Amino acid sequence: MSVLVLENCSLSFGARAIFEGLSLRIAEGDRIGLIGPNGSGKSTLLRVLAGEQQVDSGVVRSARGARIGWLPQDLALEGGRALLEFVRSSVPGRATLEARLADAEARYAAVVEGGDEEALIELASELSEAHEEIARFDVLYSEHEAMKILAGLGFATADLTRDLAEFSGGWKMRAVLAALLFQRPDVLLLDEPTNHLDMPSVAWFSDFLARYSRAFVLISHDREFLNEQIRRVVTFETEGVRQYPGDYERYLVQRAEEEEILENKAKNLERERDKAKEFIDRFRAQATKAKAVQSRIKALDRMESVETYRKRRTMRFSFPLVERAGQDVVKIEHLSKAYGARVVLPDVTLNVYRGDRVGIIGPNGAGKTTLLKMIAGELEPSSGAIRFGHNVKVGYYAQHHADLLHPKNTVLTEVAAANTELGQTRVRSVLGAFLFSGDDVDKPIAVLSGGERARVALARLLVDPGNLLLLDEPTNHLDLDSCESLVESMADYEGTMVFVSHNRALIRRLATKIWVVEGGAVTEYAGNLDDYMQQERARLAGTKPTGEAAPLEPKRVARPAPPADAAPPAPSRSRDDERARRREEARLRELRGKKIGPLKKKVDDYERRIAELEAKQKERNDRLCDPGVKLEDRERFALLDALQSDQAKIDELVERWGKLQEELDAAADQLG
Repeated sequence: MSVLVLENCSLSFGARAIFEGLSLRIAEGDRIGLIGPNGSGKSTLLRVLAGEQQVDSGVVRSARGARIGWLPQDLALEGGRALLEFVRSSVPGRATLEARLADAEARYAAVVEGGDEEALIELASELSEAHEEIARFDVLYSEHEAMKILAGLGFATADLTRDLAEFSGGWKMRAVLAALLFQRPDVLLLDEPTNHLDMPSVAWFSDFLARYSRAFVLISHDREFLNEQIRRVVTFETEGVRQYPGDYERYLVQRAEEEEILENKAKNLERERDKAKEFIDRFRAQATKAKAVQSRIKALDRMESVETYRKRRTMRFSFPLVERAGQDVVKIEHLSKAYGARVVLPDVTLNVYRGDRVGIIGPNGAGKTTLLKMIAGELEPSSGAIRFGHNVKVGYYAQHHADLLHPKNTVLTEVAAANTELGQTRVRSVLGAFLFSGDDVDKPIAVLSGGERARVALARLLVDPGNLLLLDEPTNHLDLDSCESLVESMADYEGTMVFVSHNRALIRRLATKIWVVEGGAVTEYAGNLDDYMQQERARLAGTKPTGEAAPLEPKRVARPAPPADAAPPAPSRSRDDERARRREEARLRELRGKKIGPLKKKVDDYERRIAELEAKQKERNDRLCDPGVKLEDRERFALLDALQSDQAKIDELVERWGKLQEELDAAADQLG
């Protein structure tokens, strides 16, 4: 069943078409990845799906009662509410239910004073219904569930009662994401939801989405995250919006196959044209060949033209050669950082050697960016020392640098100012590699998108990179193609690198060391992300990492037994055939007893357990909804937790019962 549908929709901003004649159906449970270069229209399409942007033509419609949840990249969230209250009150309909209950209680109290018995009975029924609806609502959207989601996204217990105004922009974004996940809308629209998440939160969110049974549309620059989640790709290509089944890797394969097919078709047609032209030119003057020449001319006119895909422009650059630094690049000795009474990093001692590629990971707020800022000299340590080795020159890219670009400067002047020794030709060449060409270089910074500003900041780094690169979340705000291009370019960089990132593909590709910042400590692990994860799993399991497993010996494969549902032999008048028929019937009766009997017993057992749980649920609902029963908060929460827990059990049992019933029906059909 379709939940959200676009039919033949077109949208343009001035002379620029975002999409034309687009038809898109989002069904229940669809898992769609929306990809394309920055500025192609991905976020605009999400706004259309969310009902925030009108199309120029076409129809946008949703199923009756369908709820749509939208997480934009930029939002303004006002204070005045506690975090937990904000998440719980975000579910549509709660305020209406509470108002209805308050109104019924007020009218009930008035009638009790008046003594109208008939009205009292009627209002008691209405009050009971209101309590029942509130109880059902609390089962579906419990405080316990809201707290679980907030914890998964990295919020501490102490954060639950904090006012929203106290949180930074990144944490406000997490709060909105938590509210959307708590609401469980029919369609989730997620625009770069992992931008403000650390690796533990990304892992939790990935697991949540993997279990999410409703539809979602996801924009993400994290290749691994995208591949884990999606089953369909909607992509902005140069020839328009296209759709492909499968994950991102499957899309790349299909796209490459299409390009190859079209290129081969174009080559074949070109060869046919050349042959036809050669025949026409050769025999045009011969009267005996006039008919054949005319036939070739008509065939040439009828020949179709094949336009191969125009490959979209992608960011392509390489770091210049850098001067060789000494063996010891950075020495960090007893470094500490405190903000007032709060000590973030109490005592850190680390070394960075020439050629190291250090990936810094850990939960948000643990001190990853603080550590990088102190190495970059942007933040003073509270104590300790950071010493650079011989001939070390630092290049630094920080998330906020893109926001510090001068808004009135043009792209060209902003990048040229980073290295005044470079000529205009070289600066323009660098900007071309970052997709700024022609008039684009004369655009003021103020009109650029977040992704474009990030590219300008990276271009500033490229014109004067140094031999020690410090990078804080360099892939945020870049599209997938640009992310992968950046990773490849960083892989070829000949200097030393220290970077903070939650992008697993980037860490896995680049890191030769991992620094884990957590709980005030920085722990170093040799190797890449996979090596760290293996060591961490082994540590948690209390065992040493194992080496490569020995190859398994080939198993002996037994000859398969004849199928249980093999048809009995055809009837025969002979005595031997009759005996064989009876033996076969006896065998089938025995199989029925062995196969169908146990299945039937299991089905009956599941039905009994489901009935018992449903009876308990009814008792709990009756207690919660009975206005005559006064429950303390502790009893009420215990009943709600039990309702939620047992409902999950019922759902699981019903699913298993259904599968067993199908198996039983199939066995009964096979065995007659």
